[in-house]
Amino acid sequence: MWCAVALDVPLRAAAPQVTTATDAATVTATARGLGASMSEAAEVVRAYGPGPLATAWTTTHGTLSDAADAALARVRGADAHGLRPADYLTPAIAAAIAAPASSADARLARDVAVTVAVLRYIRHLHRGRVDPNALGFRVETAAAPHDVAGMLAAAVRAGRVGEALDDLAPRLAVYGALVAALPRYRALAAAPLPPLPAVATTVHVGEAYSGVHAVGRRLAAMGDLDAIAVPPPEATSYHETLATAVRRFQRRHGLTPDGAIGGRTLAALQVPLATRVQQIELALERLRWLPDLGTRPVVAVNIPMFRLWAWDAGGLGAPPAVSMAVIVGRARRTETPQFTATMTQVIFRPYWNVPASILRDEVLPAVRRNPRYLVSQQMEIVSGPGDDARVVPQDEAALAALAAGTLRVRQRPGSHNALGLVKFDFPNRDSVFMHGTPAPALFARDRRDFSHGCIRVADPPGLAAWALGGARGWTPARIAAAMTAETSAPAPVGAPIDVVLFYLTAMVGPDDGLVYFADDIYGLDARLTAALARR
Repeated sequence: MWCAVALDVPLRAAAPQVTTATDAATVTATARGLGASMSEAAEVVRAYGPGPLATAWTTTHGTLSDAADAALARVRGADAHGLRPADYLTPAIAAAIAAPASSADARLARDVAVTVAVLRYIRHLHRGRVDPNALGFRVETAAAPHDVAGMLAAAVRAGRVGEALDDLAPRLAVYGALVAALPRYRALAAAPLPPLPAVATTVHVGEAYSGVHAVGRRLAAMGDLDAIAVPPPEATSYHETLATAVRRFQRRHGLTPDGAIGGRTLAALQVPLATRVQQIELALERLRWLPDLGTRPVVAVNIPMFRLWAWDAGGLGAPPAVSMAVIVGRARRTETPQFTATMTQVIFRPYWNVPASILRDEVLPAVRRNPRYLVSQQMEIVSGPGDDARVVPQDEAALAALAAGTLRVRQRPGSHNALGLVKFDFPNRDSVFMHGTPAPALFARDRRDFSHGCIRVADPPGLAAWALGGARGWTPARIAAAMTAETSAPAPVGAPIDVVLFYLTAMVGPDDGLVYFADDIYGLDARLTAALARR
């Protein structure tokens, strides 16, 4: 996660040092010769600090120090975090580390090689390998600078390099849970499983299917079925025990948990487990992009899983206080953006201010076809900002002003309103917010990308009760009354709430500990994979 570390501590080890009068130019040239970029070489110089270079990783006997061994052990184990050790121990760096330290130049090369490798590992572990903003994830909350050189310097000075490097991984419980799941899925990907026969029609309990043994093997491998319940190879009857395991698998993969084996369920069962490994690794990368969370309440939406969770301040390591289904922006058309923001207020019985794009593409054409469209939709033309804006009669001049953008349309509060009866406001440049809906039936769908980009929540009163936290007398009864009152009413949240709209197609459920996978509905896993390949 993000934190600041002072840069006034040069890199020093606890063991006796070999000191040489090496200047910054020589360190830079050595780092560059090992394949470091100019910015990486500058980090190396900053880590060592001014003055003569005290080689941090070498003892007086010319051997690698305990600090070096601890640091390199973490680098070699980078794959535990979905990172690649070869990115840090490149051939040039590995050769310099392994070479005999028979001269001052060789000791310097080895020392700088360790430093380059460790600094690169810290940077990737702490904040990710690619720029999230280049891939559409905006981090708008204030964040301290990433003082990678300072982090290493402080760790060496404290004499706990290994533990300090471990501490630089994201502290989110979901990150640790995915790290724990990764080796299990790698082992599954390495173990061959029998193929699944195709199905002509959906298979229900009591029907015959020649693949029941193969399905059982897969479900047992993934933990959805007890191994002793796997049907024998000659079995053909699809029974209830297997169907119960299929339902669990379906829930974990965003499918309707009906226990039947149809085309979508069969396709999900046949996704190569190596693909699931890659989804976990991409999820770990995205979690490294997040700012430091936990000092304030947090509400988070995982877009491709259509799910919201909320935690009280300091409670990220515990089960969430609130969990519910959501509806997000339509794939390829009006996708929900990824960003972080701060929730400031809850608005009961809100107006819906129709966005310019919807006004242009949907409302104005509808008015041209039916002059009473605005009346039928409880909409009105207004002039000026705010809920107290002046209502303007509908005529040709007003319609022309709407088309020109000098007037706007809003929908009056009420059960018909597109936002439902509650709006959760967190200012952002996309004008995206969370809200209720007059069409709750859509929450019954397993794929829920139907909105214009905003997020519809399944339980607005429950989320409002959590966000307001009982502050200023906002009891459930008062919330219910506000939702049925005559006028719109804003209510400041009990404390500022961090809002995180993120995108993980692999995640360990914070409320049940199961590993979930989702379809890459926006194609963002493919984009991240391509970006990592271009590095």
